[in-house]
Amino acid sequence: MARLSNLYLFFYNSVQAFGWAIALFRIIIDLVSTKSVNGAYASAGDLICLLQTLGFIEVIHGAVGIVPSGFLFPLMQWGGRTHFLLAIVGRLLEVQESPAVLITFVAWCCMEIIRYPFYALSCLGNCPSFITYLRYTAFIVIYPIGVLGEMWIMYQSLPVITEKNLYADYFSALPFSYYTFVKAVLICYPFLWLQLYLYLFKQRRSKLRPRIEKPKKEK
Repeated sequence: MARLSNLYLFFYNSVQAFGWAIALFRIIIDLVSTKSVNGAYASAGDLICLLQTLGFIEVIHGAVGIVPSGFLFPLMQWGGRTHFLLAIVGRLLEVQESPAVLITFVAWCCMEIIRYPFYALSCLGNCPSFITYLRYTAFIVIYPIGVLGEMWIMYQSLPVITEKNLYADYFSALPFSYYTFVKAVLICYPFLWLQLYLYLFKQRRSKLRPRIEKPKKEK
């Protein structure tokens, strides 16, 4: 059973790694060919929406114990990204050409083409040390860039949400509007993000420190 689960995880993570690499390639090709920062969603938005939606599988992995990450932090990250991507960017043409979409998508792609190969190769028990180092180091710079891009887009979307009275039917039974909900999300976002960021630093210490301290002990 352990071998079957490793094969399954290797396949899933390989597919995700390939998909995010294709998304980044599309964005770069569009950027070079059009010399415009406004085409990121048009070039790779549909693919990124698909990959991000499929990412809910990782929450299930943690919930059923196939991977040791648990489900809370994967759920928080997946939920934040998916709301931003499907409920806001995917619905509002007015923000799809924002440079912040390019910044966010590039940050996501760069992080995922490191993260998923690390997971895939770890399933084989043969992950190169430099990939492990990148997995637990690149997020220090890339993660804040992606989150700032998400917050920028959400802030830009607020006037459009008001103008279109977005999701009014869904929020009609609630004492607040979707506009108010997004404003609350923007306020909470830095605090929720900080929890995830500190969690990643905790992972970094546990994964990299043994590699660094082992030679010292041998001396």
